Amino acid sequence: MNQVSYTTRNCTDQQKIKTFLGRERTGVLGLVSDTLPYAVPLDYVWHNDSIYFHGMGSGKKEKILSQHPFVCFTVYKELGTVTDPVPCHADTAYMSVMIFGRAEKVTDPDEAAAALQKVLEKFMPNYYTQSLTGTLIEKYRSSMDGNAVSVYRLTPQEITAKENSADLDKLFPMETQ
Repeated sequence: MNQVSYTTRNCTDQQKIKTFLGRERTGVLGLVSDTLPYAVPLDYVWHNDSIYFHGMGSGKKEKILSQHPFVCFTVYKELGTVTDPVPCHADTAYMSVMIFGRAEKVTDPDEAAAALQKVLEKFMPNYYTQSLTGTLIEKYRSSMDGNAVSVYRLTPQEITAKENSADLDKLFPMETQ
């Protein structure tokens, strides 16, 4: 089990973690390839207590996941720089969550459609009037490479979270950064 070493910043509030994962838009998927680590930023949704993400059905990410499905997914948000009269005490306000587990390709077309529908609702709310269906997902092929879309589910085996919150009056104004 991975423990947060700076325990004063450990966040154990499960509702806060789930709200954060539901609100943020981008995370970094850390993969282990045969030669080098590979980390790729991607859009995701938090749905049914899992991370869902998708791809073209081909490429480096797909190849690595087929061989090494154990991953780490990190979501973070910088809230600002915390000021202090002592320069060495200046800090960063943030929230971060790391999820460890196995990324599995979703093979059920209805589950894939539900996850992709959540993606549409999150990133383009109220834009499409019809919901995605499993049949559409089964038949869809990318115009880029002719492959079917791949949807992955990362069900957490472990989640760690850290935060350093600060009062707004302690943050250095972001517009000047």
